[in-house]
Amino acid sequence: MTQETDSTTGTAGTTGTTGTEFTVERVLAEAAHILAEPTEDIDSAENLFDRGMDSVRMMSLMERWRAAGAEVEFADLAEEPTIQAWVTLLNR
Repeated sequence: MTQETDSTTGTAGTTGTTGTEFTVERVLAEAAHILAEPTEDIDSAENLFDRGMDSVRMMSLMERWRAAGAEVEFADLAEEPTIQAWVTLLNR
């Protein structure tokens, strides 16, 4: 495994044979960026729909994560729209 820095978020992640690890910090940074919110204002357990997340933004994140190797479906992300839940989904 190697340590890499994600150029879109500036956060470090671990890369192995299965792809990129999606850390809470990385997913939080990407969600905060798309919501135009400071990361420190978003709780990793809060419902991101209450924060202004919508289907278009979520689709954009999903496509970015798929390009990075995640096997995730829109319906799964929408079912529990929290950073914590997404990190679990993205790393399975």
